[in-house]
Amino acid sequence: MRSVVTILALFFAQIHLCARMRAADPKVLDEIARVASVIVDGDVCQRIVTDRALRFLAHEDPRDKWAAGDNYEVDHQAFLQVKKTLRRLSMLASFRCDVNLWMPLRAQPGKIHIVVRNVNEMSQFWPWGALVQDMDPRMKTVLETGRRLTVTDKPGWISVLAPVSDSEGDIVALVEAVGNTRPDPNENVK
Repeated sequence: MRSVVTILALFFAQIHLCARMRAADPKVLDEIARVASVIVDGDVCQRIVTDRALRFLAHEDPRDKWAAGDNYEVDHQAFLQVKKTLRRLSMLASFRCDVNLWMPLRAQPGKIHIVVRNVNEMSQFWPWGALVQDMDPRMKTVLETGRRLTVTDKPGWISVLAPVSDSEGDIVALVEAVGNTRPDPNENVK
């Protein structure tokens, strides 16, 4: 009996893996981004990164280039609430997908940081290890206009950027719903 259960478990695990290896569908990513715009709470997003951490992000210490990363703190309740919401949104896709949260730095116009990366750590915009980076012009467009935008610059990737608003209707962040058009099951085994 145990061997039957084991075989069934392996069978369903393989089905799940095959489903996650499907190519990303731009229409599905757009719908996930649209839903994210409605349900991700901008007020909660603004509470994620502490004021102390924002000060370190905004002002690099010339004596310690790692100070911002060493002092990156979050409000755990706000962070977990948003991370769980983004993870659930990514699970709406029948392919491997992430939904990330990006926020502009008020103290540094033209700069942005990724506040929440998701399970697969996929992003068309995030260079590994960067805490703060120049804002991509498409991100700026989404933050200024409130319209979703699809980006396919990086070969094999589709990202849909969508605005996140606070309770007053001000756009305070954006989400990136992202997936691969050519999934590689061995991408992390090189």
